[in-house]
Amino acid sequence: MKTELIFTGTELLLGHVLNTHAQYLGKRLSDMGLEIGLQTTVGDNWNIMEDILLTALKRSDLIVVTGGLGPTADDLTKEVVCSVTGVPLELDKDALSKITDFYEKRGIKITEGAVKQALFPKGSIILPNDCGTAPGAILEKDGKMIVLLPGPPREMTTMFENYVVPYIDQKCRGREVTKYKVIKLTGISESAVQEKIKDLGGRGNPEIAYVAKPGEIQVRVTARSQSPIEAENLVNQLFIEIEDRLKEHIFGYDDELIEEVTGRLLASSRLTLATAESCTGGLISAKLTSLAGSSVFYKGGIVAYSNEVKEKLLGVPGEVLERYGAVSRETAFAMAHGVRRVIGADLGLAVTGIAGPSGGTPEKPVGLVYISLATADGQFCQRYIFPGNRQAVRQGVSNAALDLVRRHLLGIEIFIDKD
Repeated sequence: MKTELIFTGTELLLGHVLNTHAQYLGKRLSDMGLEIGLQTTVGDNWNIMEDILLTALKRSDLIVVTGGLGPTADDLTKEVVCSVTGVPLELDKDALSKITDFYEKRGIKITEGAVKQALFPKGSIILPNDCGTAPGAILEKDGKMIVLLPGPPREMTTMFENYVVPYIDQKCRGREVTKYKVIKLTGISESAVQEKIKDLGGRGNPEIAYVAKPGEIQVRVTARSQSPIEAENLVNQLFIEIEDRLKEHIFGYDDELIEEVTGRLLASSRLTLATAESCTGGLISAKLTSLAGSSVFYKGGIVAYSNEVKEKLLGVPGEVLERYGAVSRETAFAMAHGVRRVIGADLGLAVTGIAGPSGGTPEKPVGLVYISLATADGQFCQRYIFPGNRQAVRQGVSNAALDLVRRHLLGIEIFIDKD
């Protein structure tokens, strides 16, 4: 089923409010097997909204629109839908009763704008709002389906899950569905990934797509069929071929995060970890402690940003800092051993580098990072140069550091430096 998403609201268009709807609905609908062809963000402008909806109806079977269902003058969505489809607005008495009850319970006099929320395109399926006042609606017209959802994220997601998902499931029976799987990799560039599997692409169905993130490459395998089982089989056949060629770089699948994978390995191995962070400023610690039950394997960390803290808290020798500098293999080693000793963990993980945008030199450019792991049996170190802005470098470093722990626990010794 060809699907299109339209997000209304000038606040979204101008970037004043983050459009979380796009990510949520895009992923949720694709997980349900729908083919999403386009996402559009439009301000509260009648003529532009009308043009976008008219065009969407020509190329898509299902159009999901968010926002513009409220009580104010700039909430135009239902009116524009009626104008485009030629369906009149109609008062829904049940919706009005619920809105009136909502206001009366709070001792608020109902306004004309509040009553407006009970007007819908004639013949619509009304979607209750379990978290607010503005109901949603589904209009079926000329073989097309238009889903209208409220703008507030909590209201939108609740309404979608409770009422839209069952509707779509029922309507999709017998239609073509899309299935996909994602392989997540690290320690390899996007170009290197494509080189390894370039002969597997170009099949059309299934197909391969790539997403590059700081410290992570994703390979997505997608297939379409009227049979969900056949679509899954097409995905799995190609997936196995790709997996075989990239297995040494795979850390997870689909929604898995590197911290979840590494955390599970630490817990199952009954080993504890401590972290010493310089350029990441506690990002690795934050990722690990975001996991429920991480106290089992994560003992704590030290953000040693200055040389003084590296020396006083972690015991990095002053002569090492003076001779090799804070961003060096030698300092990374000393930090990893120091945090392991000070906190009393089985493993000590340390990162030191230049996140930018300033501070780089020809010898030590922005993005240069050393990641070290100290264990009871030895020490390991990897040297990287990460691309991107400051935040991209920090994200890349944190992912690579957690992957170093993962590789050690699995016995995958692919290190640039080893003592």
